[in-house]
Amino acid sequence: MSGRRPVLVTGAGGFIGGHLVARLREDPDLQVRAVDVKPVGQWYQQFPDVENMVLDLQEIDACRKACEGMLDVYNLAADMGGMGFIENNKALCMLSVLINTHLLQAANAAGVERYFFASSACVYAADKQVSEDVEPLRESDAYPALPEDGYGWEKLFSERMCRHFSEDFGLQTRVARFHNVYGPHGTWDGGREKAPAAVARKVLHAAATDGTSIEIWGDGKQTRSFMYIDDCLDGIRKIMDSDIEEPINLGSDELVTINQLVDIVEGIVGVELERDYNLSAPKGVNGRNSDNTMIQERLGWAPSIKLADGMQLTCDWIKGEYEAQNRSE
Repeated sequence: MSGRRPVLVTGAGGFIGGHLVARLREDPDLQVRAVDVKPVGQWYQQFPDVENMVLDLQEIDACRKACEGMLDVYNLAADMGGMGFIENNKALCMLSVLINTHLLQAANAAGVERYFFASSACVYAADKQVSEDVEPLRESDAYPALPEDGYGWEKLFSERMCRHFSEDFGLQTRVARFHNVYGPHGTWDGGREKAPAAVARKVLHAAATDGTSIEIWGDGKQTRSFMYIDDCLDGIRKIMDSDIEEPINLGSDELVTINQLVDIVEGIVGVELERDYNLSAPKGVNGRNSDNTMIQERLGWAPSIKLADGMQLTCDWIKGEYEAQNRSE
C-alpha cells in the first residue's frame, strides 16, 4: 500500500460516489478511502479492497477522521434526491452545508492538496430557466443569484466556500456543476429517484403488469439534459487533475423533453402507453441545458454518450432490480 496516493470519496454509499470508488480503485497508483453515513450494507456498491468507513460528516470530528492522511478529497456527500425530494425537504438539503464546511476545514488542517466539490445545475438562476426553449446555461448564469430554493442555495454557498478556502488558505479546490446524472446502481424507487430512473421504473412496471398508462409529473414539455454516469466519472477525474479554479458545467448538452425521454424508454421496453399528466406534482424549472463551451475549451472534452444508449443500460439494470424485488415480495 505504501507509495500509493491516498484519496477520500465521501458519499461513497450513494449512486455517483459508488461509481467513483469503483473507478478510482482500478488505478494502481491510488489508495481509496470510502465514507458514507449509511451502514456499509446499504451502500449501492461495496468493495472489500478499499477502506470503508461509516461517519456522519455533518460532524467536524467525523470530517477530521475522514481526512486524516488524505491528499485528495472528492466530496459527493449530500442529503438529496429527485425533484420530489428537493421541493419537499428544503431544510434537509440546506443542512448539507455542514458537510462541505466541516470537510473543507478538516481537509485544510490535514494538509489535503486537492479538493473536489460536486455542485449542481440547481445553482442557476431560475429566471434563466422559465422556457422549455431554454438557452444552454453558461457558468456565468449563476449570478445574479436566484438558485433552486433549499438545495440550490446550499450548493451555491458551498461553491463560494470552496473558492474562499482556495483564496485564503491555498487549498486547491475544483467545482463541477452536475447536470442530471443517471445510470445503473442508483435510486430507482422510493421517492428520491430522478427522472430517468422514475420513467424507466414506471414504464417497466406498466409492461410487467399489462398496464396501459403511466403518470408524468408536469405537462411533459419541460426540457432537460441527462448525463450518463461514465461521462460523469471521466469529467470528475479530468476536472480534478486540471487547473480550472472556477465552477464548471459537467453535463450533456443533448436537450430533450420529458415526453421524449418517455418515448426513448418506451422504445427500449417495447410498449406504447397513455400518459396521465399530473400538473400539481413537482416538476422543477421549465427548461435546463448545459452550455459546454468552457469544458470543451479548457479540457478539449465534453460528455458525449447518447441518451438512448445510456438509457438502454439503465433500463436493463432497473429491470433486473424490479424483477428481483417482485420475486422477494
